[in-house]
Amino acid sequence: MDQQKLDKIISRYTLPSGRLLGILEEIQRSERYLPREALEYVCQKIDVPLSKLYSIATFYSFFNLEPVGKHVITVCMGTACHVRGAPRILAKMEELLEVKQGGSTPDGKFMLTTKDRAFTINTARCFGACSMAPVVRVDGKIYGYNTPEGLPNILRQYGWRRE
Repeated sequence: MDQQKLDKIISRYTLPSGRLLGILEEIQRSERYLPREALEYVCQKIDVPLSKLYSIATFYSFFNLEPVGKHVITVCMGTACHVRGAPRILAKMEELLEVKQGGSTPDGKFMLTTKDRAFTINTARCFGACSMAPVVRVDGKIYGYNTPEGLPNILRQYGWRRE
C-alpha cells in the first residue's frame, strides 16, 4: 500500500474516538489484510506504538495480519455447530481445498489459504445461527444445515472446481 493512499486514510480520522479502529478497518478493506509496512507507517504518522496497533489487530477477530484469499470461508465451531458436525465440515473443507490441517497465523488464529489465494478457511466461535447448525459463512453469506457431502455445491458457487 503506498504512502499517499495511507495518508488519505489517516487524514479522514482526526477524532481520537475510534480513530485507530477506523484506520485499521479502512486499510484492511483496501488490502484484505493489515500489512506490517502499513502498520509501521501509520505508527510513525500518528505517533502510536506498533504494539498498540498489534494489540487492536489481534483482539478483534475480523482483522487479518496475513493475506487472505479472494473468498473467505468461516466454519462456525460454536457448541451447537460442534455437536452437529462442524469438525467434520472443517475437515472436509480442508480436504476439498487441499490445504493442510492445523494451520494458523503468527497471532494464533486458525487460518488456511489455498496456494492460488482463491480461498481462505478460518473458524469462529458462534454466528448466532444455532438453529441451522452446522453453519458455514462464505464472504458474509450464511449456509446452514451443512453436510460434508453438500460442501462442493457451495464451493462451486465461488469458482471452485475439483481437478
